[in-house]
Amino acid sequence: MGQVVVGIADCGVSTDPEATLVTYALGSCIAVAVHDPVAGVAGLLHFMLPESGIDADKARERPYMFADTGIARLFERAYAQGAEKRRMLVSIAGGAQVMNDRLFDIGRRNYLAARRILWKAGVLIHAEAVGGTNSRTVRLEVATGALWVRGPEGGEQQLAASHPAVAGVRVNRWASVF
Repeated sequence: MGQVVVGIADCGVSTDPEATLVTYALGSCIAVAVHDPVAGVAGLLHFMLPESGIDADKARERPYMFADTGIARLFERAYAQGAEKRRMLVSIAGGAQVMNDRLFDIGRRNYLAARRILWKAGVLIHAEAVGGTNSRTVRLEVATGALWVRGPEGGEQQLAASHPAVAGVRVNRWASVF
């Protein structure tokens, strides 16, 4: 399948081992990446704002725009493809402070919302690349779960190893709301 582009306020889930999910222009937005190595399921969410309560109509139209509605939908779609929460590795990236946004501090609020939602669901974050002042591009390999992050300087860094044993990370095993 090749490269699957996940746009702003969008989500992609795949079981195609030839596919790579990618999202661009993560400024204050957050990317949430999930991978179940047993089921071969990978998902990527690119959300813009922390809480859907600010615009219920917009949340119904575009649930991936918000952390609270988008993260739940990402997990639901991954489960529908055979993923199980206890095996999923979850990583996040983005949340930069762009355009001198000190008044609203959207990047930081997005990051805190994602952490809170995942924590309440009993999901540990495997790896993260958040904050700063630069935008990022994120690329998730469906077959391996390898997560790559590229900043404006161009070089890519592997954020998450392709298997928890590689990085010595425990697999999530708690019950949750999603």
